[in-house]
Amino acid sequence: MWCFIQVQVSAPQLVFPILGVWTLEEKGEKPTFNISFDEAKPTKSHMALKALIEHGYVQYIVSQNIDGLHLKSGLDRKYLAELHGNIFIEQCQKCRRQFISQTTVATVGQKLLGRPCRSAEVGQSRSCRGGIMQDNVLDWEHDLPERDLDMAFMHSTLADVNITLGTTLQIVPSGNLPLKNLKHGGKLVICNLQPTKHDKKAFLNISSYIDNILEKVCKRLGVEIPEYSEDCDPTKNDKISEWTLPQEYVKELDKQFKEYQKTFAKSNKNTLINKKLIKKRKRSE
Repeated sequence: MWCFIQVQVSAPQLVFPILGVWTLEEKGEKPTFNISFDEAKPTKSHMALKALIEHGYVQYIVSQNIDGLHLKSGLDRKYLAELHGNIFIEQCQKCRRQFISQTTVATVGQKLLGRPCRSAEVGQSRSCRGGIMQDNVLDWEHDLPERDLDMAFMHSTLADVNITLGTTLQIVPSGNLPLKNLKHGGKLVICNLQPTKHDKKAFLNISSYIDNILEKVCKRLGVEIPEYSEDCDPTKNDKISEWTLPQEYVKELDKQFKEYQKTFAKSNKNTLINKKLIKKRKRSE
């Protein structure tokens, strides 16, 4: 089963403060938090999702959060789309490669950080000339990251089940992605304490805390939820790590997606032909 997760799960102390980051930035004010992003640790939900990915029950996760907690959980980049950016990621404005920072970046809104591209620091990789690092947290006027959005769109369309966790699905286009599989016979499951704009379209609505839901799901599937470990947290690594979503992942999924579209189109055509034949027989009778 192809299962797609759209998640807006954050550490409890971070949930409400995050919502005002861009508003405060527009006013020239700095946001304040009950706990720093550097101190925040992945929740039970983050660790559960990582375990479900590793056991093959979940195929892909799309996050609208900027807190970097999926990154800290040790989740592999190829299973994650970050549609609004990540507070622990620096991105070169020229070559677009992304690198993990040990601490949160100093700005949000894709502002320049005043230092050259870090590609030369990564092993034998090709260095970028003239590139300047910037944060990769989006502001209101920015387009969503192309590769992440492409992956999110294709996975959400291919999924047998799209599950949303802790989001009211208000922000578009992110909020409409879980609907992409419905016309192909897929199902939508919404897990959120408050009502959402797409509740009527869901096969199942669950009003409960996400930690409780995922804990019960993992127990039912026999999946052990691991504890957070700094050993698996790349922000705790002394060596610089890259976080760029490889283009080959996008191309590989795009190939699957196009094959799926062909199969679906052929199936629709055969269904239409059969309906016409049935109508013709009824008229002749």
